[in-house]
Amino acid sequence: MKRPYLVNFAAISADDNISVKASVTDSNTPLIEKREGKKSAPTSPIQSIGLISSDEYRIKIEGFGARQQKIYNREFDSDRFGIFDLKLPRTIAGEEIEKLQVYETSYRPGLELLMGSYLPYKIKKPKKIIISDFDKTLVDTKYSTALEMYQSLRRPLNYFPTVEKSVELFAEYSSRGFQPFILSASPHFYENAIRDWLYQNKFYAGNIFLKDYRNIFSFTDGLLTPKDLKRQSFYKLNQLVNILIMTGIPEELVLMGDSFESDEDIYLVLASILVSKNDPWKVWNAIKKERSFRLTTKQNFHFLSKFYQLGEMGRSAQVKNLKIHIRCNEKNYRRTIKNAEEHSGPKAAPFDFIQDEKDLVNYYLG
Repeated sequence: MKRPYLVNFAAISADDNISVKASVTDSNTPLIEKREGKKSAPTSPIQSIGLISSDEYRIKIEGFGARQQKIYNREFDSDRFGIFDLKLPRTIAGEEIEKLQVYETSYRPGLELLMGSYLPYKIKKPKKIIISDFDKTLVDTKYSTALEMYQSLRRPLNYFPTVEKSVELFAEYSSRGFQPFILSASPHFYENAIRDWLYQNKFYAGNIFLKDYRNIFSFTDGLLTPKDLKRQSFYKLNQLVNILIMTGIPEELVLMGDSFESDEDIYLVLASILVSKNDPWKVWNAIKKERSFRLTTKQNFHFLSKFYQLGEMGRSAQVKNLKIHIRCNEKNYRRTIKNAEEHSGPKAAPFDFIQDEKDLVNYYLG
């Protein structure tokens, strides 16, 4: 039966708020398949391809306190893609919200369809956050050709080689109390497959941020455009800022990526604001001209607003320790190291203002 599903739901409890990012779609494809009496097999992305549709929805969120009594109740409308970006109070009359229950209320008039119960992900103090890319960082996926893309859709992610060094690094930071987030440019219907892989590898990272392709396919209303199918810079930097706005500025921050696209430059741009306290206007003016960004007018205004918000947050809190880990394979490891040495001067590309942060980068072979 066709019904609405939560494509993803992230509720981050930090400081005075619970930040919620969620997206809904209706599909015949359930997010969780029940296999009575059988061992669950890893999910392949194509099993969730039905989640590509979009529409407008209305959800009701109920909040429950420690004694399981309802202390919060409010309804919210999505944008035309079924996406919600919400701020809820962390406490009501001095009592903290411990559980959220989500219903869709507009799909079938008169019916409230339960879509799930969730425990807000509490950011501990002192705040220690690790944000890792997935493709080419934790798993050596291949999407270069049509055949490789077809295989990636039909096969679970454990079909591809695991990057053992990255997994060890991610596990080490997790064991040291760093709270994990996964940021990937993979389509949003890859979430089940990625979550399966993480659980199989004993990573319980519930906060997975993926690229919502429904946003791209709208030529008038979407923040992303067809150019962002191949160029990931705007999407990734925007999502990094979103995560930090949700969690608050951490005292320690670790960023993991790879050398195959632009992860290093994206992370260094972020570091220039968090560590060097560069003016967001200066950063924005530099990156909007870079080919890997090529910001549209709508993205320009959105980006600048987010950067100033992050800059304001950085005035009252400071990242005391920021580390960037970039995975290289055998083919590009020497080239990456050589380029880093050659570009250690004031004319290093692509942005001259990120050179002060170059010593934050650690390249490793994986």
